[in-house]
Amino acid sequence: MKKRTPFFLFLLSTLLLTHCTEQPSTMAAKADAPAAPSPEELAKRGEYLVTIMGCHDCHSPKRMGPQGPEIIPELMLSGYPAGQPVPEVEAGIVERGLAVLTPDLTAAIGPWGVSFAANITSHETGIGNWTEEQFRKALTEGKSKGLDGTRPLLPPMPWFNYVNIQDEDLKAIFAYLKSTNPVENVAPNPIPPGQPN
Repeated sequence: MKKRTPFFLFLLSTLLLTHCTEQPSTMAAKADAPAAPSPEELAKRGEYLVTIMGCHDCHSPKRMGPQGPEIIPELMLSGYPAGQPVPEVEAGIVERGLAVLTPDLTAAIGPWGVSFAANITSHETGIGNWTEEQFRKALTEGKSKGLDGTRPLLPPMPWFNYVNIQDEDLKAIFAYLKSTNPVENVAPNPIPPGQPN
């Protein structure tokens, strides 16, 4: 058996050290990186998220069907229908700290006053001319129209649940909403507490 020389050990350790610390090639790194989703794939993911997050619950007008409220497809995500009267609320409901939703869930009455679901379709009366940054600010900071200095989003909008939304999910939701059927509808402004409907 031959005795290993110090030079041989030095050479072996140098080769091992070089191999272990070597950076992967650019081609290998690119091959491992997932491809960016196409605009269609991004919008499809956004549609899925909008559905499971319950956005239709409040933002889509409904009609009563055999199983309860059903989304009106041509008004999907268009918010509280402009011109629809606000239903009368039994006296004392708000004073007792209770909240009431309209039958189609697009308006809510509570201690904050009356709030109306916004149009979030791709029409300019919805979010059609919003930037992604406005959408981010609305969804994660609760700012009306995603603008600084505006009123906060009111209940029942659960914006505080989305504070830590992942960037790719926010982008997907925005891409989907920008691809929706544009529905012209200017939802009413909120009615402060104590003011007549």
